[in-house]
Amino acid sequence: MSRIPTKAEILDWISANPTHNSKRDIAKAFGIKGAARIDLKRILKELEAEGHLQKRKKTYRDPEQLPPVTVVQVKAPDEDGDLYARALEWHGEGEEPRILVLPRASDPALGEGDKLLVKLQKMQGEDHDYQARLIRRIGSNPKRVLGIYREGSEGGRIVPIDKAASNEWMVASDAANGARDGELVEAEQASPKGRMGLPRARIVERLGDPSAPRAVSLIAIHQHGIPDQFPDKVMAEADAAKPMGLKGREDLRDLPLVTIDPADARDHDDACYAHADDDPKNPGGHVIWVAIADVAAYVRPGSALDREARKRGNSSYFPDRVVPMLPDRLSGDLCSLHEGVPRPCIAVRMQIDADGNKIGHRFVRGLMRSAASLHYAEVQAAMDGDANEKTAPFLDDVIRPLYAAYEALTRARATREPLNLDLPERKIVLDDDGSVVSVAFRDRLDAHKLIEEFMVLANVAAAETLIKKRSPLLFRVHEEPTQEKLEALRETARAAGLNLAKGQVLQTRHLNALLNQAAGTDDAELVNISTLRSMQQAYYNPENFGHFGLALRNYAHFTSPIRRYADLIVHRSLISAHGWGDDGLTAEEIERLEQTATHISDTERRSMIAERDTTDRYLAAYLSERVGSEFTGRISGIARFGAFVKMDETGADGLVPVRSIGREFFHFDAEAATLTGSETGMQLGIGQRVTVRLVQAAPVTGGLELELLSIEDQKLPGGGGGSRKGGRRSPAGRTVKRKAAKSKLKAAKVKRKVERKRRK
Repeated sequence: MSRIPTKAEILDWISANPTHNSKRDIAKAFGIKGAARIDLKRILKELEAEGHLQKRKKTYRDPEQLPPVTVVQVKAPDEDGDLYARALEWHGEGEEPRILVLPRASDPALGEGDKLLVKLQKMQGEDHDYQARLIRRIGSNPKRVLGIYREGSEGGRIVPIDKAASNEWMVASDAANGARDGELVEAEQASPKGRMGLPRARIVERLGDPSAPRAVSLIAIHQHGIPDQFPDKVMAEADAAKPMGLKGREDLRDLPLVTIDPADARDHDDACYAHADDDPKNPGGHVIWVAIADVAAYVRPGSALDREARKRGNSSYFPDRVVPMLPDRLSGDLCSLHEGVPRPCIAVRMQIDADGNKIGHRFVRGLMRSAASLHYAEVQAAMDGDANEKTAPFLDDVIRPLYAAYEALTRARATREPLNLDLPERKIVLDDDGSVVSVAFRDRLDAHKLIEEFMVLANVAAAETLIKKRSPLLFRVHEEPTQEKLEALRETARAAGLNLAKGQVLQTRHLNALLNQAAGTDDAELVNISTLRSMQQAYYNPENFGHFGLALRNYAHFTSPIRRYADLIVHRSLISAHGWGDDGLTAEEIERLEQTATHISDTERRSMIAERDTTDRYLAAYLSERVGSEFTGRISGIARFGAFVKMDETGADGLVPVRSIGREFFHFDAEAATLTGSETGMQLGIGQRVTVRLVQAAPVTGGLELELLSIEDQKLPGGGGGSRKGGRRSPAGRTVKRKAAKSKLKAAKVKRKVERKRRK
């Protein structure tokens, strides 16, 4: 039997034989005959789909032979001082193409041996074949900045929008790319230093008016490098997709599956249905169906759609827009479980007993038809006795059985005791123009919890099935807190007069006991925030390390393949494990599971940061009209340069600069997370209740500057923390000092006690 060459061997041969690269030539070179030619054809198609090859009539060629963007190495300057370069990816026969490098004023100095990523322009009638413009020097990966362009007499400058950026950037006149004064631009560093010692940059993209309300999320998207435009090939694949029928699927269209989502949901990728179990061996039990959109049927491994979805890793959600993982033709149409429309799905039927324990499950690949698209508020209202025209027909046969099954699951949850944080989520409400109307707390209804519990159970079932079938997958991993973070949480608990058990294997029930102690007290929010900060960040991994927060041994993401690539991997693994078709997990995907896990964990963090930055900017825009107003809040963080305050009304975080607190010097204790005045002894620490005045709000950066007015209802000493009046301290100053001294003494005792135990 003929040996099928690897993809790397085929690419190497094509590179070495650019004029003999038809399928016939390749088969002859590797001695491939008979039925083995089918495998060769498949490999060539995969290489073409992955972008490694381009087909021209009946031949294949390496598309990396002097494409529009390529890598070159600079040669020594010629006698006229011109720089030429050789193409490192040239595999053709004959004379090597002659490439002239044309540096711009804003480009860094280039020399012999430099490797460059360049954009090529084919030339005719010149003594060189190509002209090259620098994109970046290989190995340098120049920094990029998003900011406001300001024109000057000799070029201009860029004021970064990033709160953490300290320097402005200089822009040469020939590197402005036509930008106008006040425009939002993206620029790339051209050289380390320019005039006035500032880094020099060239503008690579103009993004328009930064003051437009809808520019807020656009800023975050560009700043964090989130892809927001689909390539033409991806769109073409999505547009060519067609609705799927029943062939090869189980018919689930008679099941009254319903979707329950937010009222403004942009896609519907999960549906559910429950009923009392009629199995006499399971008295009081329930059957729960969870059906998930069969995205894998449309997004095939190695396709342009698949490559783009993996690149994005997940959808990113902003108050005014979504940057989806998949084009709208799929995410909003063919893969969305719309009411009354047949849609392909992968569903799991789960049996639970009267106490909510799962006692069995099975997966099917089916065709469903959503009986109704409902939203959380109307479902909850129906259960509370206020059904509307949409929910009334489903109340007895669909909604009540869902809640009955959920009630059983809550009993199992109480036994398992996952981490039970109480952190209200705030929602930014925009008007039609994208301006902030209000900042409200998101509702936390039983309808929300019901869907969450059903999805968790389905995710567990997926992980257990694939483990049993020994099929590779990506687990959702959440490891327990580190000892350092746990000790910091204990310090916070002690300062609040609470206790976190020590000297035993940490379980979520121990943390829940701490949260229960704090519930209803002034320190409840502080303890919840501190507990959250002590947690490790969840991530994806092909190895199973369990999920600490959910108190689950086996957990994988299965329920959101429209918006998470990890779920698509799990779907493909289920397809392979059950033998449902040829669109399951491929050997190549299995080989790079670890790389995929790392990549999509990174894209998830990228989206979280971008979404948080957008929220900060919207809040700053909302509060900009209330500069000078007073707000209550709680100190949420301490740094050498000041204290961060989370304001009660909006949840926005602002900074009280240490320079604004008083004339005295403030000592920063990183371990205790405190700032202590050198004269008054006034101490700022995490969790203290404060009143602040809004001094400045910067919508472009999302920054809020605050002035501290009082701590724990006690006004600051006159003149800023430590001033004297007629040679005597103010009563408020003495009160603050006494409280601070007691707090400091208590903290010192705790610290000494901890040190003694460590030495033992």
